[in-house]
Amino acid sequence: MIFSMHSLEDRGWEKAEGYAEGTLIKVLRDENGCRTALLKLPPHFHMDAHTHLNSEQHFVIDGSYMINNITFGPGSYQRIPPNEEHGSFMSPEGATVLVIWDRVEEHVH
Repeated sequence: MIFSMHSLEDRGWEKAEGYAEGTLIKVLRDENGCRTALLKLPPHFHMDAHTHLNSEQHFVIDGSYMINNITFGPGSYQRIPPNEEHGSFMSPEGATVLVIWDRVEEHVH
């Protein structure tokens, strides 16, 4: 099945569990351990430093956020490797961010 979205209109946004109050999420893909979503960070957003078992990619669509005193504005991209602590995050004016979580790689020994 092909899924496409042509706008950021208000349909399909939900409360983003585990994020600061007012953060919204629109899941675009959730399959085979991979997830792609749009996150709307509200003004004054804050999230403490944390880690993931999988890599995480960010592409800022509008607004901006700061991590480790580095500002990521529209068009900014970053990839955070698995198990690497990242944050804390702050967004004084809010932002819309495309987030891609890759599948957790299982190590066979």
